[in-house]
Amino acid sequence: MQLRFVGCGDAFGSGGRLNTCFHVSGREANFLIDCGASALPALKRLEIDRNEIDLILITHFHGDHFAGLPFLLLDAQFSRRTTPLTVAGPQGIERRLREVTEVLFEHSSKTRQRFELDVVELVPGQSRTFGSVTVTPYPVVHGESGGPFLAYRVEAEGRTLAYSADTEWTEALIPLAHGADLFIAEAYMYEKVVKNHLSLKTLEQHLPDIGAKRLVLTHMSDDVLSRLDDIAHLAAEDGMVLVF
Repeated sequence: MQLRFVGCGDAFGSGGRLNTCFHVSGREANFLIDCGASALPALKRLEIDRNEIDLILITHFHGDHFAGLPFLLLDAQFSRRTTPLTVAGPQGIERRLREVTEVLFEHSSKTRQRFELDVVELVPGQSRTFGSVTVTPYPVVHGESGGPFLAYRVEAEGRTLAYSADTEWTEALIPLAHGADLFIAEAYMYEKVVKNHLSLKTLEQHLPDIGAKRLVLTHMSDDVLSRLDDIAHLAAEDGMVLVF
């Protein structure tokens, strides 16, 4: 399995990083995790074939994780996509997608796509299978507006990928990433504990219990980016490719 960081930045583009969007591909699997506002130009820059992507998993409805979807869907329409696409995310995703599409492109939410679009609500603790990909959502803690908030444990082609999404520390991260081949974890702050976000030092305290085989940090603020030379863990960069 291959993971490419299409974008790994926070909401403010710290370090010049683009909004969150991960592309995961394998022999059969081909999907995105999150689709932040900058996702479409980033996908094009990396020459990733959008029509080969058959699943998009959304963790929550903040713009740096969700607002790229209307652009991606409109691009699919104008590029005459014909292959089916599934968009899955927290409860309310169909309404939220319709609303943000209308805000960005008035009347476009009423346009009938040339391709089959299936929008699916995911329920915490209930696994769903999409082709070769099985997704188990876990509830995480990231405030009130923009939720519900989900982290994902994804199994595909014999490998397990876990993603914390945006969250402060919650015990749900232990079963989420336990024994995973790759754990993508937010490290928004270095040491300071702030509401709704995870600090690296807090995460490090729990890594023995999590027991993931490999860790990569994402969604880092300037507080963390300014210390990368002193951090032992792998930090994501836009365009970075990992095989797991």
